[in-house]
Amino acid sequence: MIHPKRPLEGIRVLEVGQLLAGPFAGTVLGYFGAEVIKIEPPGEGDPIRGWRMLDAGGTSYWWYSLARNKKSVTANLRSEAGRDIVRKLANTADVLIENFKPGTMEKWGLGPETFKTSNPRLIYSRISGYGQTGPYAFKPGYASVTEGFSGFRHLNGFPGEAPVRPNLSIGDTISGLHAVIGILLALTGRLRTGEGLGQTVDVALYESMFNLMEGVLPEFSGTGEVRGASGTTITGIVPTNTYSCADGKYVVIGGNGDSIFVRLMSAIGRADIGNDPACANNRGRIEHQARIDSAIGAWTAALPVEEVIRTMEAADVPVGLIYSIEDASRDPHYRARGMFEPVSTPFGELEIPAILPRLESTPGRTDWAGPALGEHTEAVLASVGLSSAHLKNLRSRGDI
Repeated sequence: MIHPKRPLEGIRVLEVGQLLAGPFAGTVLGYFGAEVIKIEPPGEGDPIRGWRMLDAGGTSYWWYSLARNKKSVTANLRSEAGRDIVRKLANTADVLIENFKPGTMEKWGLGPETFKTSNPRLIYSRISGYGQTGPYAFKPGYASVTEGFSGFRHLNGFPGEAPVRPNLSIGDTISGLHAVIGILLALTGRLRTGEGLGQTVDVALYESMFNLMEGVLPEFSGTGEVRGASGTTITGIVPTNTYSCADGKYVVIGGNGDSIFVRLMSAIGRADIGNDPACANNRGRIEHQARIDSAIGAWTAALPVEEVIRTMEAADVPVGLIYSIEDASRDPHYRARGMFEPVSTPFGELEIPAILPRLESTPGRTDWAGPALGEHTEAVLASVGLSSAHLKNLRSRGDI
């Protein structure tokens, strides 16, 4: 099968990070054609290999998705020989991604200044909890902590209760996406300036999540309003909520457009509310939120979810079932859009999620699932001039 050329083919990425944020950035770049060389410690490799549910060989199912399209090279960063391997590879790379605590790469002699002369084209992407500068730069910062520090967690859950965490490492993933944006901007800048120089991309976990506060901050700055948790609703937009149905399932109904609201209330037999001048716009609906939500909730509670959805769709009102991953896997729209990609693993076929955005002429794809530990060590290191004898010596000393 002949595949179209992908936009990042010819770009070499050296991924030195572990776990989630840095590796997710590498996954996105690799999906769109970059050659991603992942450095892993000899022995156990990236800890994500052993996280959560494991296959019959003891490998995390998560690994096959997060490490797709990557080449695994082992190098012991605690030995000088292992660090020298990273230097050699970095000097051939377009991009380096690391997500260690600030100062760690400098301690190993692998900081961005190391490559200013030997590889001035290198784009050096750094992901950390609090960024490379500032009074908190050297604090340990896992995504769970920095999601709280960013203000994001304050908005999740129900008023008066403990803030809720989504059951995902969302701070890592969003930070990885910010790193990808920074890397692509730096690659574009390298092309456009004519100088061909790289630069450092500094991504902080807390700042990536703080970037989601684009409406929260100006409201506070302008009025002193501190937006808080709002349960299943969103403050100041009515109606948009989650409602339970007679069969125990939940739907989201968004009827906050003025004309949509009229159609919604008419469809549920409450045209009296839909045509009430007091509810004609969002400002008025905010004042009558309890009345509106009570009417919609009473209607959905008396019907099975399929009838609720059918009625809302007939009225052209945005509605959707709260899906589990099982629901998504059975849905024909997901399948038609190619959101479930099959890959081969040593223990059978597995489905992993496609990565967006969808490009018409140069789409990304998964070529292979996450590799075995050190699967590409010899081939990659031979490509930068290390002989078989040298590699054998490195392996005997535990450097690879």
